[in-house]
Order: sequence, then structure tokens, then C-alpha cells
Amino acid sequence: MTAARAGAAGLLLVLLSGCGTLAHERLWGADATAAPGWRQVASAARRAAADPRVWAPLAGAALLQVDDWDARASAWAREHAPVFGSRARERSDDLRSASTWAWAAAALAAESGDAPGPWLRHKVRGGAVDALAVVATGATTRGLKSGVGRRRPDGSDRRSFPSGHASGSAVATALASRHLEFVAVRPAARTAFDAGLDALTLGTSWARVEAGVHYPADVLFGMALGRFFGTWLNDAFLDPRRPAQWTVLIYPRADLAPGLRARNKFR
Repeated sequence: MTAARAGAAGLLLVLLSGCGTLAHERLWGADATAAPGWRQVASAARRAAADPRVWAPLAGAALLQVDDWDARASAWAREHAPVFGSRARERSDDLRSASTWAWAAAALAAESGDAPGPWLRHKVRGGAVDALAVVATGATTRGLKSGVGRRRPDGSDRRSFPSGHASGSAVATALASRHLEFVAVRPAARTAFDAGLDALTLGTSWARVEAGVHYPADVLFGMALGRFFGTWLNDAFLDPRRPAQWTVLIYPRADLAPGLRARNKFR
């Protein structure tokens, strides 16, 4: 067993034995639906696009197109900031694998009920939504690779953009983060787990740049892509009753006596 798998197995044991509170009292997989409705799909897409883990990497990838900064950053990463050294490509595989194992651990640990029958049905339904997110991410990544045709920094082929390792890790860690909401752990532990998930995706991405097989913009776009599909499809099909955030806006209209109107702004 590799260190990545051993770490994920240890994480599963911690999650299963931990005590704390759930982010909500529902069961993972119980609310999965094949027909959430266009309104739910659209609102989930808006929430996903508003996630800083989606728009911030996209902004970074766009900024790197200025004055050839992308190529310069790639060269600098390989020559002056080595983290993984000559084993960068191998480490990127290990970290992506760890992301997948963390996702599997979180899915298994998510509370799905006590009775064997409902537990199995909920796990299957939740797993089907997860599979949809992973397949959608992979298909989109492959389509962009073929359509864009960007040559890799090492010149090996024209499938540099976007990074499949980065998008694969990001979708796995996004799903794992959502599933953690169905695990009874202390808030501090949940925050630490989320930070660890982010570290897995960042490490995977950096290793690909350091290995010379991707430019920084490739991995940044891949990170955004995986995060978007993971949160969007999870919230649309698996978590349609995700709590909404309400704000109060003031409108200067005479026909509104208190001058207030509530607007639903989804997280």
C-alpha cells in the first residue's frame, strides 16, 4: 500500500471514529434525484461559479497569459523552486491517487442511515451522482485538450491544456468536502480536513508544473474545472435541499411600506 492509500485509510478510520456534529441532519444520498429541475440546476451552477476555488484559479490562469508570464512561471518553477525534484511526475500521480482515496473515504464515512437496505440504496444513489461529476470532468478535460492543442512545456505532445491531473484531483476533493458535511466531526476537524483536501489538489498541480508537463495556467484551469463540476453536480443532483443564504436589500419604492424586500441568495 502506497503512502497515499495508507493516509486515506487512516483518514477513513478517523472519520468513522470521530465525534462531533453534522452540518445538517439529513442522510447522504437520501435526497439524490435524477430530475432536480432546471431552476435547481441553474442555481447550483451559480453557486459553484461563485466559489473562490473556481473563479480565483480562472482569474490566475487568465492573468498568466499577459506578456508570456505562463511560460516564465513554468521555467521558474522547474529551475528555482523545486519541491518534488526529479520525482515530481511520480508525486503528482501519488497525490492525485490520494485525492481519490480521500473522496472514497468521505463517501463511505458520510452518514447514510443505520438499516442495511436504506444505507446501501443511499450509497448507490450518492455514488451515481459522484460518478456523473467525475465523468463530466474527465470528458470536458479531454475535449478541451483535443480542441485547444497546446504543446506541453517538455514538447512531448499537444495535450497540455487543461491538466487532467489537476481537474481529477479537484473534482475528487470537491466531492469529499461536500460529503464531509454528512460526517459527525468537530468543526475544527472539518476545517482541517478541508485544508488537507486543498493541499492535495495544490500539490498535485504544482508537481505537474515542476515535472515540465504543464504550464501554471493549465493546472489552474484544471483546478477550477474540477471544483466547478464537483460542487455544481453535487448540489444540483445530490443535495437539492442545500440551505440557502438570505439577505435583506433596501429598495426605494413607495409601494413597499417598510422599504424592505428579502432576496434569496444561494451560497
